[in-house]
Amino acid sequence: MFGLRLASLIVRLIEVYELLVFIWCVLSWIPSNSRQVRSFHDALGVLVGPYLSIFRRIIPTFSGMDFSPIVALLVLQVAERLIWNILV
Repeated sequence: MFGLRLASLIVRLIEVYELLVFIWCVLSWIPSNSRQVRSFHDALGVLVGPYLSIFRRIIPTFSGMDFSPIVALLVLQVAERLIWNILV
């Protein structure tokens, strides 16, 4: 019972973090003239930047495209499934 609740909590937290990474990526594609949008993007960058920097050191950019967020999201999904299978 406790394992199920713990696994559920951890999985939900990972899902929220995945959403934050996704929103940060989408906002990075949109040119923003608004100070509020830029501030929100910068705040998200503080949260997701350290995690993404791990993958940026490993994965080079191709033609100016940064593919590290895709790999980072895949790693989060794998971790989510592993945690669920281990704790439940």
